[in-house]
Amino acid sequence: MFGSTYGNTLKISTWGESHGKALGVVVDGCPAGLSLCEEDIQIFLDRRKPGQSAFTTQRNEGDLVEILSGVFEGKTTGTPISLAVYNKTQRSADYSEIANYYRPGHADYTFDEKFGFRDYRGGGRSSGRETIGRVAAGAIAMKILKELGINITAYAKEIGGIGIDYDKFDIAERDNNAFNMPDKEAAEKVKAFAESKMSVGDSIGGVIECRVTGMMTGIGNPTFEKLDANLAKAIMSIGAVKGFEIGDGFEAAKVTGKYNNDEFVMKDGRVGKLTNHSGGVLGGISDGDEIVFRAAVKPTPSISALQETVNKQGEDIEVSIKGRHDPMIVPRAVVVFEAMTALTLVDLIFDNMTARMDRVKEFYRK
Repeated sequence: MFGSTYGNTLKISTWGESHGKALGVVVDGCPAGLSLCEEDIQIFLDRRKPGQSAFTTQRNEGDLVEILSGVFEGKTTGTPISLAVYNKTQRSADYSEIANYYRPGHADYTFDEKFGFRDYRGGGRSSGRETIGRVAAGAIAMKILKELGINITAYAKEIGGIGIDYDKFDIAERDNNAFNMPDKEAAEKVKAFAESKMSVGDSIGGVIECRVTGMMTGIGNPTFEKLDANLAKAIMSIGAVKGFEIGDGFEAAKVTGKYNNDEFVMKDGRVGKLTNHSGGVLGGISDGDEIVFRAAVKPTPSISALQETVNKQGEDIEVSIKGRHDPMIVPRAVVVFEAMTALTLVDLIFDNMTARMDRVKEFYRK
């Protein structure tokens, strides 16, 4: 299967299936000397693990990570880092009946068309559980960024059409509710709406927003390796993500150039901007301002409400999906957004180290 590797300089390869023995990732390109232990990774995996509220799948997995290679005496060695999380509570029998039909909104049909075969247990590689490897690798990238003074914060901006009020924005509140929303009142409204949809076997989607502070200028490339293009690819590669925008995004199509342009000024002896409609990226390269982007996440396709589909015999049938499923994807996807953002930024930061001859000479000057 092609397509399980991401990155150029910092490269990750994820592996494993939802109902297989384990899932994990191999991280290649991490410098030697980074302090790293399993606890550094576990704190991020704990944010995405199932069973934490009534609004996530009730599959009870500890998702405990093991470092198999690449770390010695608490430091990275510069060699590939292999991480594994073992599945403990698979219930593959819940999925036996779907082997013969295609679930609406899922990749069952397209997997069959592409490969002529699929692992129907929980979706296999197309399951949201695949993101374990992404989050584990992203935790390493987050540690690297922390050393550089760069911070990434994502949160649910909107769920089920209910958006946060920026006047009531409190990032500390994000971790106090089941929806990862930085607005307590909005979270309470989402709770009531979600319960009403769950009671009829339905699900809801939403929008996740991500902010990067402390980013240096000059990261990214002007053509095929643009910073914003790579962020879009990273985020759109997450299952259930259906749209991406950076800065003002689609709103920029409604205004004039005079309004949309971010005018430059000197701030504390450095070039700055009066506004940030660009979202911190100009010409595919970071401009030193806050990077702001958001993406749309569709409703969970696995729902118990009755739906029409077809089976492998070409017959029209009605189905009600069984199993343990998230009534919404957004809350657990927040940390996945942070992980993929971190991996993208570190990859391009490392790539940038060879962009200027004067800096190469300075680095190697004795």
